[in-house]
Amino acid sequence: MAEKEKEELLPPVTFSTFILSLNTAALVHLGELPNPETNQKDVNLALARHTIDTLDMLKEKTKGNLTPDEERLLESVLYELRLRYLKLTT
Repeated sequence: MAEKEKEELLPPVTFSTFILSLNTAALVHLGELPNPETNQKDVNLALARHTIDTLDMLKEKTKGNLTPDEERLLESVLYELRLRYLKLTT
């Protein structure tokens, strides 16, 4: 497949797709999804916490600049990831 065709398969970059990509990365680090490179489910709590902290930082830095849908998405993702993280650490 040509490079141009590969690019056309990718979704447009939006705030929501960026948040969802970070969510996916956190789920991989929490062992909820397989690592795409190894196809194994491994837990890496340090990387999971770092990704959750990154999402929290984005929430603070974008406060007042998000659409209601973007704000709900970010809140929902953070809530779910924090719950999953707490289940693994308590």
